[in-house]
Amino acid sequence: MKILNIHGYRGSCENSSFAALSALGAEMISPQIDYDKQSPDEILLFLNNLWQQHNCQAIVGTSLGGFYAALLSMKHYAKTVLINPCLLPFLLLPQIEESQNTLLFDYLRLFADIIKIDKNQILAIIGEQDEVISTHDFTQNLLGKSRCICVPDGKHSGWTLPLIDIFQQQYSWLCGH
Repeated sequence: MKILNIHGYRGSCENSSFAALSALGAEMISPQIDYDKQSPDEILLFLNNLWQQHNCQAIVGTSLGGFYAALLSMKHYAKTVLINPCLLPFLLLPQIEESQNTLLFDYLRLFADIIKIDKNQILAIIGEQDEVISTHDFTQNLLGKSRCICVPDGKHSGWTLPLIDIFQQQYSWLCGH
């Protein structure tokens, strides 16, 4: 199974999701993205092209990567896992000193599509002690609590979440079985 893995802002393409899913035998397509050097539209086009080029079957997105994963999920009707997703980047990115706020209107425009996602295609994994994303209530309301796995001691870093266990439990759903 090929999974498109989208890391978070200033994250690594070999993040915790990459490690957990690779350990389970998934083939990972995991590009390194510089979110400050490309517009959201350029990033979305790049990820869409990767999806099609590699014939991916599922998507995993972490933090800001979760925003893009949710958008791609709608476009391709793909099973998607969001890890501590940043679904409101136009609110959260200004809190990061060096982020380029000129792109916030692009995120706001794309957000109009986020609210149309098919929640049956998406599962969110949320660290309840996340020290970066303060909008997980929005995610839970959007998807419904049954589509969210909350980890009481989990923080923002995926390395603080039991991802290999959760992915193992959800693997047949993710694969579409």
